[in-house]
Amino acid sequence: MQKIKNKKVVCSVLSLRLCAVILLFCFSVFSQDTSDIIRIETELVPFEVTVSDKNGKPVRGLEAKDFKVFEDGVERPIDFFEPVKKSNDSRPLSIVFALDVSGSMTPDELARLRDAMQNFLKHLADYNSYFAVLTFGMDVKILQSFTNRPDKLEKTFEKLARDQDGLSTHAYDAVDDAIRLIQKKSPPRVKNQLPKRAVVLITDGFPVGDTVLPKTVIERANDAETSVYSVILPSYSRLQADKKPLPTLLDASGLIEKTGGRSFYANGENFEPLFKSLAEEITASYVLAFYPQTENNRNGKFRQIRIEAPKGFQIKQNRSGYEIKR
Repeated sequence: MQKIKNKKVVCSVLSLRLCAVILLFCFSVFSQDTSDIIRIETELVPFEVTVSDKNGKPVRGLEAKDFKVFEDGVERPIDFFEPVKKSNDSRPLSIVFALDVSGSMTPDELARLRDAMQNFLKHLADYNSYFAVLTFGMDVKILQSFTNRPDKLEKTFEKLARDQDGLSTHAYDAVDDAIRLIQKKSPPRVKNQLPKRAVVLITDGFPVGDTVLPKTVIERANDAETSVYSVILPSYSRLQADKKPLPTLLDASGLIEKTGGRSFYANGENFEPLFKSLAEEITASYVLAFYPQTENNRNGKFRQIRIEAPKGFQIKQNRSGYEIKR
């Protein structure tokens, strides 16, 4: 009987000591300076780049060793690199068509546009590609969310109709909604791959009546790792004396340039060569990524990134830097 009592006493003492140790541990943890705890999950920081030769043609076949990445002037190693390839298991392409159906669009342009976009899809048939379609005039409407089924997209293109009463051209609002659609429906990582994300804006180049500022759209596009490409239709594609297109309000906003995209100008009745060039541009891109340094996770400062291509080539990147947001 005495032994049992002694055992109970010993167990009680051990239990008290264990509780004291647990309380002391919890107190020491919660009394730590919270500034020493990193709450940000470290992820790859990706940048999309396109390289062109002296004639402006996209350059394919480059490798990671052909590029250099500088963060605030200091060279950084490239931890991940992948081009867009013709394969169903390659980098996914997530592309949103934002189509201007305002009153400034002519019925003939819409008809030719349908044919050109269907040919554009054929150029990307061998790629792991997904498309969504929205239209805009006074309002932005999503006609088709992301799909890789050509039959669905063809039916969607057949539904395109001119907004007879459209007095406004909400191009920036449309791009903003397209980027939101990409963020919501196109995940930033797919089976350990970094998708190529793009918005193809087809318009007259003169936005009117928008509620979102171009600066806001650029910031959202950079955060979403999305490039914006524009197709300026012939109604407003005017040539200067040097045969170069006159700049539009869309050009002046910097939306295309600051997201790593490119503007294409239709000056004839046949849109198909233009969309073929657009397909070549989109599929000739590369993604380069690196892991941010630990100290960069703490301060939340904007980091300037400069990417260099081989000598003699020109390079465009989809954003000028990055910031790890808390």
